[in-house]
Amino acid sequence: MENEKWKMENDKTFFEKIKPLIYKTDPELAHNMVETIFKTARRCPLFFNPLIKRNFIDDSILNQKIWNLEFKNPIGVAAGFDKNATMIYAWPALGFGWGEIGALTPKPQAGNPKPRAWRWPDFEAIQNAYGFNNDGAEAIKERLKKLYPFILPIGANIGKNKTTKEDEAINDYKILVEKLKDVVDFFVVNISSPNTPGLRDLLNEEFITTLFNELKTLTTKPILIKFSPDMEDEIIRNLANLSVEKGANGIIVTNTTINYDLINSPIKKGGISGKPLAKRSYEVLKIVAKEVFPKVPIISVGGIDSIEEAYKRIKAGASLLQIYTAIIYKGPFIVGDINKGLIELLKKDGFNHISEAIGIDLKENNAT
Repeated sequence: MENEKWKMENDKTFFEKIKPLIYKTDPELAHNMVETIFKTARRCPLFFNPLIKRNFIDDSILNQKIWNLEFKNPIGVAAGFDKNATMIYAWPALGFGWGEIGALTPKPQAGNPKPRAWRWPDFEAIQNAYGFNNDGAEAIKERLKKLYPFILPIGANIGKNKTTKEDEAINDYKILVEKLKDVVDFFVVNISSPNTPGLRDLLNEEFITTLFNELKTLTTKPILIKFSPDMEDEIIRNLANLSVEKGANGIIVTNTTINYDLINSPIKKGGISGKPLAKRSYEVLKIVAKEVFPKVPIISVGGIDSIEEAYKRIKAGASLLQIYTAIIYKGPFIVGDINKGLIELLKKDGFNHISEAIGIDLKENNAT
């Protein structure tokens, strides 16, 4: 155990040394460089296999079966990291137990003008205004056909094209479900990104009702919905209940925020992710969990960057977690370290399985 902790500290020290060099590179260029490396995962076992051994945790205390899918551990790749399903073979090397590709749109689109991503190291935050840049449904479907089914569950984050009018948006979601239903394990409906004009306007009762009525006729795969952190609490409560009533198989909380005051950002576009989002993301998780736990699984994302934060989200009602920005600031070993830490905390608190800890705070509050 001591040797393991020593190795973990060495890994962190190494990343801290190279961080300044990474941060001199444009954020989007750095991401593209990482993607280029990770595309080779399947062809470079000598490089990636040691990372899998170091990072990938498959322990019965963390194993879960949700939507009839096997999750080896609770931490997944958040949408935006692997936009075009090019890095899936590398997910285990980073320690992820599942992942989400996208956001995807029916037609390919270049996204918003550059620059469209900014690091804020003092706040451990990222601000992005990518605008759903992706290769389009057809190209991504062909890519997925070569690897699906994968050893880990794959979700597709789906959105509308920028040029699609709001009153025609439902058709984009239907096209994506039709095209991808045989090459992914579940869908995440994205109507909460701040980077597509008018998209958040679809977070309303009428559209959500129509959405699930239409999509549920097209597939038996789970369909989840992702919420914005910027909605008023009462709207979140209403939409959480409505979504479950209309057939949502899960809720993801939250997307990025447009509260630029969190980081004193002079750039008033795009969404902020990372540590500054943690407080609001946790608040929204508690609001949603109070309404729908345990009717459907809840996925928590936003500012999770430590063992303690991950455990707090689980106890508040999250069955699964997602991270992205934490990798940028904490390094490529963060997922493995969190999963190892979760095992220790679960055992320390007398839990035999993660399911016993999920929502424990809710249960204790209801009992008092």
